[in-house]
Amino acid sequence: MSKFYLTLVLALLSFSCLSAPDKKLPIEAFAGLKSISQVKLSPDGNNIAYVKNLDGDLVLMVQSLTTGKGKPIIKSDNHTVFFDWFSWANNNVLLLGARYIKYQFGGVKYTSTLMYSYNLSDDKGIKLAFRANKTRDEKQPQFSDQIISFLPEQENKILVQGDFKIANTPAVYELDLTTLRKKQIQRARADVTSWFADRQGKVRIAKKMDETQFTYELYNEQKESWQTLFSYEVFSEQSISILGFDKDPNFLYITALHEGREALFKLNLTTNKRELIFSDDKYDVDGDIFYSRKTGEVAGFTHSQLEDGIAYWDEDLDKLHRSLRASLPKDSFEMDIVSTSDDQQKYVLYVSSDKTSGAYMLGDRKRGDLTFFADVYPHINESVFAGKELISYKARDGLVIEGYLTLPVGYEKGDKLPTIIFPHGGPMARDYAGFDYWTALLAYNGYAVLQPNFRGSSGYGYDFLMQSIQGFGLAMQDDLQDGANWLIDQGIAQPDKICIGGASYGGYAALMAVIKHPETFKCAASFAGVTDLEHIVSKARYFTNKDIVRKQFGTNSDKLEANSPVNFAKSINKPILLIHGSDDSVVPIYHSREMEDELDDEDKDVTYIELEEGDHYLSYQPHRIKTLQAFLDFFDKHLKND
Repeated sequence: MSKFYLTLVLALLSFSCLSAPDKKLPIEAFAGLKSISQVKLSPDGNNIAYVKNLDGDLVLMVQSLTTGKGKPIIKSDNHTVFFDWFSWANNNVLLLGARYIKYQFGGVKYTSTLMYSYNLSDDKGIKLAFRANKTRDEKQPQFSDQIISFLPEQENKILVQGDFKIANTPAVYELDLTTLRKKQIQRARADVTSWFADRQGKVRIAKKMDETQFTYELYNEQKESWQTLFSYEVFSEQSISILGFDKDPNFLYITALHEGREALFKLNLTTNKRELIFSDDKYDVDGDIFYSRKTGEVAGFTHSQLEDGIAYWDEDLDKLHRSLRASLPKDSFEMDIVSTSDDQQKYVLYVSSDKTSGAYMLGDRKRGDLTFFADVYPHINESVFAGKELISYKARDGLVIEGYLTLPVGYEKGDKLPTIIFPHGGPMARDYAGFDYWTALLAYNGYAVLQPNFRGSSGYGYDFLMQSIQGFGLAMQDDLQDGANWLIDQGIAQPDKICIGGASYGGYAALMAVIKHPETFKCAASFAGVTDLEHIVSKARYFTNKDIVRKQFGTNSDKLEANSPVNFAKSINKPILLIHGSDDSVVPIYHSREMEDELDDEDKDVTYIELEEGDHYLSYQPHRIKTLQAFLDFFDKHLKND
């Protein structure tokens, strides 16, 4: 154990005790894409694959753990083609999911995906893995990377769903990874949008969507028919999420409401009885189950509020986790075993702390060592990032709102700082304690940054979440001003130097803040923000989820108009920054273009930046750097230069 511990300590020193920088870090240190991500071991543990950032280009690499030699597989600038995921299908085959932006009639943009294959044994380059056969009059599906099962008994075959015949109605195919030929094993069925296979690779569950009704059907082998497992209306208390099958195909893991919050259940498919596995009396269970590569059993589950965010059921992995935990300073580091070989003797460990962006390490249990592999953001450490503090405050109606406060390194109590309120996107999402480049950069440049988990955020129970339904611009908006006032009361924020910024819904909230609460916010910055709720509801008719969108936003034109920033250009008297990608398929660029046009017509102080072929996620590194630099310059101009 001493050898293991010594190696571990040296590894930690290499990323957590870096010396303070001699000069100010460039914006690229925060705004660049991750230096490395998605580190995964091959099943036999002989190779490791990962995505490496080379000056903004993302390269999928494979490296031999025996020779140490690395090999690039494919490169993308994440501009017109985006890397989404990759996976080892077996010891020789890597599968890669890529995302594209496409155009529909009427100028509507949408996301499309393809799946590629690379075989290390023949080295013939990357190939389109799941493709239409034009001789059979097939059309390439919009989403072509939806794997249903890595067949456990057939290492060269997988199950993939795709709608080659009827749009939005996928069948399931067995794909041969050697020949890349597919064979249909489950025909398409009306209203079925997705399929689930058990751990043995049998297609067992069909998910159907009919307007706003979701139904899950289970295949009964004895009766050779599909029977309703559960059915619910979208956004209802009966909502269910399937996490996956147990190794025993008669059991299924799901999340469902328990005493008002999402909890983890094990469902007996024979008796239809649920067993409560885990619940949190304060938060929704927000993680997933995961499997042991050694046994095929469910190895545990993740949940953000657990120690290290994870609970291990697999005895072998639990033993490894406990031995690693005993060697780490408990209060300083969190860790996650993110990948293992099939025998679980080799593994990838991700280690992070409140004041670092994280690092990957490689472990070998037979040798008893753990070695440093790479930092996620090499320049981010405790000398430039002080971490986030979990805080809470009461909204004006008494509801308790949690959030995360990021302060500059060296902040001393009593210092009053220029302040940014930074609401998250979604809005049915939430912020967490981990590092994010937006707030880290702003705090590094002297700002206090508050990320409120306003009502309508996920994680705090059903009633809290549902306040986002048709709630844009209402109480969830007031929560942001209440957060700013709390910072003033705490003596942290300078009352006359508070701005607001955000992305997606956060951009909407920023714009609404200077409309609804101009006495509090001195300026607003929006990236990819929604500005016209009526437009969203109108354009939903082009998509299959149109009824869900109408239920989420409502169809009352007067209410939609009253809570759309684009209609209030005349009353806005604060500086506005608008940034938007031209290829945004989530929030179309119409929203920022129209907002800029209305503000310009009223001769208001507006700066508009359009990112050519930019997406919703700032996936392209130059766009991310440009956007964060613009946010920083904008806030500096209006909060520091007066």
